[in-house]
Amino acid sequence: MRRLFPVTDQTVPTASGDEREWSLDELAEAYAYPPPAPGEPRPWLRANMVSTLDGAAQHDGRSQPISTAADMRIFGTLRGLADVVVAGAETVRQEQYRPARARAEFAARREAAGQPPAPAIAVVTASLDLDFSLPLFTSPLVPTLVLTGAAAAPDRVAAAEKAGARVVIAGDGMGVDPARAVRALAGLGHTRLLTEGGPRLLGQFIAAGVLDELCLTVSPMLTAGDAQRVAGGPSVPVPQRFALMSLLEEDGFLFGRYGRA
Repeated sequence: MRRLFPVTDQTVPTASGDEREWSLDELAEAYAYPPPAPGEPRPWLRANMVSTLDGAAQHDGRSQPISTAADMRIFGTLRGLADVVVAGAETVRQEQYRPARARAEFAARREAAGQPPAPAIAVVTASLDLDFSLPLFTSPLVPTLVLTGAAAAPDRVAAAEKAGARVVIAGDGMGVDPARAVRALAGLGHTRLLTEGGPRLLGQFIAAGVLDELCLTVSPMLTAGDAQRVAGGPSVPVPQRFALMSLLEEDGFLFGRYGRA
């Protein structure tokens, strides 16, 4: 892997012409969350998504076919830095989410930051149509959060709580208000937020104006078809401008980090 932007000594490949695989510590430094401002820390919502050259965020309903080993190293690093991983219910079902695991490589860093051994998983769902017998709910290191609306079916809320999940109300009706979800997570002490989508949920965060950063992997693949883009849903009135923070490359894959301009 090499850094294309900003330009540093890591931009140039090694003398042999081979690109060195970055350590997890190097990736953690490259993707570190911004230091908290003085006073009460504000949440920082980061998204991590992958897209093909022709704009597909998935192939056959999953992101794995358009990913690569380097993308998965960054995926693991971003999880290793986060307090909580936020995902929509459909993404949890399609990608077969399991609890985040503790990784020895991040143990000291997380302890120094006052974080538990692994991030919590937060599932955004209006219907709570989830299988609460799965390990994501019954055996996580950190209790899984279920973000839903105040009008959610009481029996489904009870089923989630019985399985060990913590239900967080983040909307007045059936659905979840994206800005309120961010505030609710921050109120629980989760200020380093990571969302892995899916596209509909990311689109909602964008439309609500609460997305601070997008980590986007551009996969050198073409799929055609009618797969979703990285973000969906209603368009915003005015396109939001983000600034390039860093750009890495490995084996033709580009790993961009974009923040609020």
